[in-house]
Amino acid sequence: MKRKGELHLTKKRISAKEKERTQRIIEALNQEYTIEYRSFLIAETPWQLLIATILSAQCTDERVNLVTKDLFQKYRSLEDFANADQTELERDIHSTGFYRNKAKNIIACAKQLIELHNSEVPNDIDALTKLAGVGRKTANVIRGNVYKEPSIVVDTHVKRISKRLGFTKEEDPVKIEFELMDRLPREQWILYNLQIITHGRSICTARNPKCEECFLKEDCVYYNTQKKKIERKAPPKVEGKALSKVEKNTFSKVEKNAFSKVEKNAFSKVEKNAFSKVEKNTFST
Repeated sequence: MKRKGELHLTKKRISAKEKERTQRIIEALNQEYTIEYRSFLIAETPWQLLIATILSAQCTDERVNLVTKDLFQKYRSLEDFANADQTELERDIHSTGFYRNKAKNIIACAKQLIELHNSEVPNDIDALTKLAGVGRKTANVIRGNVYKEPSIVVDTHVKRISKRLGFTKEEDPVKIEFELMDRLPREQWILYNLQIITHGRSICTARNPKCEECFLKEDCVYYNTQKKKIERKAPPKVEGKALSKVEKNTFSKVEKNAFSKVEKNAFSKVEKNAFSKVEKNTFST
């Protein structure tokens, strides 16, 4: 049954083997990382978390936390944000990037919360996504962290690692969200977000992932694909073992020496024949 706020996407069939692999990954994540709900953004109220999440677009959580530390001291209520001067707010949040658009959305969002929701942050995804600057990702952060509503937040880490694990081939965050909802047990949705973000920062980084250190490598599609590519490019084997650098150099020297002898013999014959012809002609003359 389609739940409120959900889009209709065709459900993909997952084989029994894939379900077993998924379960192994879930168990490994639960063992390695937290099974406690927590937010990486520092906020004391739902509306502070909402504003912090709007600021986090194309910005690190660490930078957002640095900015909001002073920001929430200066703007202590939704009314303060609703009545803020946009130019001044832009200066206050400048280091988070896209500051003009973010400032405009934060002011508009604060006004909507006051006028339409009695200064309360709604938990309904349709109501949330009607707020200025709030998409499905931001809405799911609020639903998961504030209201503990099972939800999946597809940020850059979740997108990258879910693809590497072979959970999805999609590029669109909404399609990825629904594929993960089909694959993962409902009680794992919020935890998966937190665990994958941690994993993406520590091991499965965008550049130079630490695959050999990863506890998920045996079940990781990316790792096993890369491993096969490396094996196909491996040097030739001699009596069941790969050539070492020393052996390769020795082999090259043997080839070189052998080739030099062939060249030398061939050149000597040419010289000899040519010299014989010159001698013969000179003698005849």
